[in-house]
Amino acid sequence: MWELSRGGVITVARPVEFGVPRKTCYRRCRPGQPWQRLLPGVLLLGSGSPTRRQWVDGALLYGGTQALVTGLEACRRQGLRGPGIAANGIQLLVPASCKVSSVGPVTVERTTRMPRPVVVDGMAMAPLVRAVLDQCRRLTTPDPVRALLTEAVQRGRLNPEVLVRELEAGSDRGSALPREVLRDVIRGARSVAEIDAMNVWRLSGLPEPVWNQPLRDGSGEYIGTPDGYFKKIRLAWEIDSYDFHFAKEDYAKTLDRNARYAAAGIALLQTLPSRLRTEPEEVAAELRAAYEARQLNSTQVEDAGLGQANIPWEERK
Repeated sequence: MWELSRGGVITVARPVEFGVPRKTCYRRCRPGQPWQRLLPGVLLLGSGSPTRRQWVDGALLYGGTQALVTGLEACRRQGLRGPGIAANGIQLLVPASCKVSSVGPVTVERTTRMPRPVVVDGMAMAPLVRAVLDQCRRLTTPDPVRALLTEAVQRGRLNPEVLVRELEAGSDRGSALPREVLRDVIRGARSVAEIDAMNVWRLSGLPEPVWNQPLRDGSGEYIGTPDGYFKKIRLAWEIDSYDFHFAKEDYAKTLDRNARYAAAGIALLQTLPSRLRTEPEEVAAELRAAYEARQLNSTQVEDAGLGQANIPWEERK
């Protein structure tokens, strides 16, 4: 019987096809017997605790031949970590005409927009763009939505515009939070810290910087890619964490980067990501002060009649 199963998971209908009476199947699932009932109509050919893979296979068998795994489970099996989101149940997509309902750890969502499946390790999954947004629609606080969407762009290499189109094509239910986060992702945010930085920038009342723009000097040599960059006054804003600088080689890279900024005549403001959350008003004030000081310095340089030798080539008209 094992060879007819998916790693020990099988529908009741399958052994019945081979002559095992339905009553016998369920009798073998009683306490002390070798099998167990995993989901309605789905059995586990063993008495131990089901593995995560067996739960996923069981959910797909329960959902029917067109069912797809979506949400966090599909995200993680396609390479995302989904930081800060607990992996509880399994979310299924099924066609609108399908009669199965949510049960136990399996949440069933009927849809008229069944996507083309992606097969991962023999399991039918929703494409990553759909899986990410199906999960985001079920989240009720901003932080996990920010974490998942920025990871989808960075690690999953999803184009933010593709995420927006998928969001707009679906239901409005649960779309407000992901839509708000995607506005900042489209601006250039590639991490939760950068979204927090955008919120602080809004508090500052300053002109908007460009986000994550690579800078090169007059010879085309790479300088850096600041989180935020105020072109007019050549002020770079970097969100630098303790974690990144803990290793000696990372600290050395940061010093090299700062030296390149200095050599190119670019002022630098560094901020810890934790302060964006705990002290947003204070950081906004520091950003304004750095901007105003740089603005004054730039005016003095122009009045002195100095040239543009150190201005990154992207900024020259």
